[in-house]
Amino acid sequence: MSNNLLSFLISFFTVLMVLWISRRDEHWVKAILNWFPAILFAYVIPAVITHVANLDLKQGFINTLSRDWIIPLAILSVMSALPFKQLKIVGFKPILLFVSGSLAIATLPVILVWMSNILIPESRDLFIGESYWKGLVPIVGGWIGGSTSQLVLKEVAGTEEGLFLSILVLDNILVNIWTILMFQLIKRSDSINRRLGIRSGIAKLESLDSGIKKYSKPVSLVIMLPIVILSWWVITSFLWKVILLSLVGLALGNLLKRWDTSWVLKIGGISIIAIMAILGLKLDFSQMSLPWPLVWLVIMWLILHYVIMMITAAVLRLNIAWVPIASMANLGGISTAPAVTSAYKKELMPHAILLAILSMISGTAWGLLTIYLFGLF
Repeated sequence: MSNNLLSFLISFFTVLMVLWISRRDEHWVKAILNWFPAILFAYVIPAVITHVANLDLKQGFINTLSRDWIIPLAILSVMSALPFKQLKIVGFKPILLFVSGSLAIATLPVILVWMSNILIPESRDLFIGESYWKGLVPIVGGWIGGSTSQLVLKEVAGTEEGLFLSILVLDNILVNIWTILMFQLIKRSDSINRRLGIRSGIAKLESLDSGIKKYSKPVSLVIMLPIVILSWWVITSFLWKVILLSLVGLALGNLLKRWDTSWVLKIGGISIIAIMAILGLKLDFSQMSLPWPLVWLVIMWLILHYVIMMITAAVLRLNIAWVPIASMANLGGISTAPAVTSAYKKELMPHAILLAILSMISGTAWGLLTIYLFGLF
């Protein structure tokens, strides 16, 4: 059996397994997924298979397929999921708070690496000389934009596979701890508001359902696939392909009134699982390691992100509940942000979803800013 066929079969099996695991209702399965999400299984399953079977599938047509076809489809799908007109229901101040959190995530790693170079000169060899800064860039994408941005920025930054897996594991552990903390903090929002003298309330939100009849599900693919094919034919630069497909996705989601946002997000989700499975084929477990200076830097990064958002909310006299909501929209995404929000007010869940979608479409841009700032070194 050829390596290309083996790669396809393993990737296809992995996608099916991850979709099956993610839909299980058993309590013990959910407990595992709380700490080891299904998307990480997509990366590890192919690696385990190739390791146990002693297969070398690092090269092959499927990697080109992922870069030239599946990643563009994922970008186009996710970027078409935000109707701009709905942002007005969130309000200017919460969006400003959310942006401050994104800006902190994008710039803090550069600032912290710069400070560590001054305080601990030998750290320059680690972050710059050994290129560990390339592991920080996918974290920016993963925290703000989710898996799509994380994968795109991994490619743009050139993060090597062992470092990427180690970063994924660290990222998952810290974000799960952060989610637990945000659940606790949002419950104490009213108490913190009283201490800070903040009286800003949150108006009740009406349903986002516009009642507009959506296109039938195959229509989305019929529209998107020719665009992906055209991008492959016309655009040679991967970076420009990402930028232009992002803009086209925004146009689709906002100009086509019957565009089915929930369906294209599912397409994007399955595409992301496939991308992760293909990446897993190239993984070598022996490469997994993270130096403690990098781990402490990421922890400090998270703490300062929260401090900056708290200061911003206090200056804006904004209900402190928006801090965990906006933080989870940045770090947790479309699943955990509304879950955390529901612990405070279920009526705010649509706000959290909209901020999470905004996070999904802006993550790549923030990561490109991080790459540019690191380039100044």
